[in-house]
Amino acid sequence: MSRLAHRLLVFSFALRHTFISSRGNEYFCEIDEEYLIDRFNLTGLNSEVDFYQYALDLVTDVFDLDADDDTREQIEKSARHLYGLVHARYIVTTRGLAKMLEKYKSADFGKCPRVMCEQHPLLPMGLTDVAGVKPVKLYCAKCEDIYNPKSARHASIDGAYFGTSFHNILFQVYPCLIPEKSLRRYEPKVFGFRVHASAALARWQDRKRDEIKARLRRVGMECQYIEDKEEEEEDEEDEDDLGDEGMALDPQRAQTAADNGRMDVGA
Repeated sequence: MSRLAHRLLVFSFALRHTFISSRGNEYFCEIDEEYLIDRFNLTGLNSEVDFYQYALDLVTDVFDLDADDDTREQIEKSARHLYGLVHARYIVTTRGLAKMLEKYKSADFGKCPRVMCEQHPLLPMGLTDVAGVKPVKLYCAKCEDIYNPKSARHASIDGAYFGTSFHNILFQVYPCLIPEKSLRRYEPKVFGFRVHASAALARWQDRKRDEIKARLRRVGMECQYIEDKEEEEEDEEDEDDLGDEGMALDPQRAQTAADNGRMDVGA
């Protein structure tokens, strides 16, 4: 048996167990065998993968073909591609979402490089569902922006292996994971004064945000930011302080007020 044939045989038995744990494949989760052998889940993929049947056999650990090294190498490449396409479908299932959720909580996909996001964990996503068009990107739910992976290995992963919907579906299924939005942002200054262009942009953004919040209130929806909650808490504390001060009248003034009240009632 040639070296490549031996490597392919090992790969076929260890694909789902070691492929995701090998360096550069940390973004992937392990697909359940039950999902892989259900042909309904593979509908339409036979036209997108070369050597489809052989690649499927390789992924499901039933590969048995005596072929030359070049053909085997092509089959291995197709098997990896097939695994990625099936992965995009699997991670939007209940089981797939649960597995990706654990990786998200562990920050396996990295943390947001934006300072104001305070290292919020990222999620992998694709800019298109068509394979071979765009590499994977990382989405931050706090600033709602996307970033390039730091590692070159991760940057070369096809974005179609995660799809354009996964990250949105995850937050729909687990709404408690949606982070609170913040109004904090960096303001460029020169000797303490805000740069005019940036200040003008900030004012425009504030105005648009207020308009959107007003429109949401009219339809019965509330979009609250962290700063809004802090202001409400401060207002509540101020009201409590005023209430305490009102009750802290000296006995003589309290008695006078009570007498005045009784006189008013009697009158």
